[in-house]
Amino acid sequence: MRYSVWSLLENAYSSHRHWPRAWRPATPKKCYDVVIVGGGGHGLATAYYLAKNHGLRSVAVLEKGPIGLGNTGRNTTVVRSNYMWDDSAHLYEHALKLWEGLSRELNFNTMFSPRGVVNLAFTRHELNEMERRASAMHLNGIDCELLTAREVKRWAPLLNVDANSRYPVLGGIVQKRGGNARHDAVAWGYARAASALGVDIIENCAVNDLCCRDGRVTGVETTLGHIDAGRVGVVAAGHTSVVMSMAGIRLPIQSYPLQALVSEPVKPVFHTVLMAGLVHVYLSQSDKGELVIGAARDGYISYAQRGSFNLIEEQLRALLELFPVFSRLRMMRQWAGIVDCTPDASPIIGKTPVANLYVNCGWGTGGFKATPGSGWVFAHTLANGEPHALNRNFSLERFATGRLIDEAAAAGVAH
Repeated sequence: MRYSVWSLLENAYSSHRHWPRAWRPATPKKCYDVVIVGGGGHGLATAYYLAKNHGLRSVAVLEKGPIGLGNTGRNTTVVRSNYMWDDSAHLYEHALKLWEGLSRELNFNTMFSPRGVVNLAFTRHELNEMERRASAMHLNGIDCELLTAREVKRWAPLLNVDANSRYPVLGGIVQKRGGNARHDAVAWGYARAASALGVDIIENCAVNDLCCRDGRVTGVETTLGHIDAGRVGVVAAGHTSVVMSMAGIRLPIQSYPLQALVSEPVKPVFHTVLMAGLVHVYLSQSDKGELVIGAARDGYISYAQRGSFNLIEEQLRALLELFPVFSRLRMMRQWAGIVDCTPDASPIIGKTPVANLYVNCGWGTGGFKATPGSGWVFAHTLANGEPHALNRNFSLERFATGRLIDEAAAAGVAH
């Protein structure tokens, strides 16, 4: 034990120079079977499943900065599958099942914590919607329980359920299998596992152009030179529309800042994930003791990784109405990520009008929870040239046919 402590101290004071690298440093080759643009959780998961499930090892992941410093590290880490419509429910449930075994799968602790996700209802209309969603989930074989106000209090003892409060709690729903995971651990775990299978993970490599000829993509132009590619998958989170415009494709998505903040650390006092749609706030407690607090996305289109102060003020107002006991906590820091949002609040996963060019985007506020499932189905799509049954209806063409997957209600509070 002494040796372990001294070893940790030595590495801490030496900038960890004696620690082995989690993944191989790689320089780009001239050609790959598949190039993935975007080294966040979804891109790394796609690379891992391409290698593991489909035996494709000539794969490169291009990330404009270091791994883990993009949107993957700028979220509130909620994991759940309590969606209403069949297409969404099956996709997110597949992701949740992968989450449940992900640490073992990657041999890396993703710190997945199934502490339950509670959604509060403040009006009869909200309660009716939750009853409808719970029924739909049960039909799809997904766990969900209705809660009375008294049962909600058992999940969150500090919650104010006074019937005379401004927003009296009438009840809610809980998905006990939902919870949290550690965002950077997910990125590192997938990066390490993909690298071990032969995938080249190339950091600090920005894509400047998608090279197309005769209606098909042939490669990418990067800050480290040209790379030929048999197929290209774009998973660039908040900047997907910018990358896709290089191939002349205009996507039906808009990008917004999504911000959150954390309190000073305190002893464990909050043991679930709680979401309040009507007043727009949600929270959980991290392993370090910080309260992680989020709300709705900002109302303006932007690529700036910061948010407006009025939204912070509103989410703290809502927090204190529900939890007056937190009024003396100090807020420590705030951040924002960039979310791509589609008109129906559901992602786009599949082919594009340019042959051999595929896109995975538009996750809005639901991207982190979908990470394993998203990578799994996108890898299948890239490897086979056709979508999997789970993502077939999440095509770009749905915006022309009108077969939308409207999940605005299930994504009503950004998280």
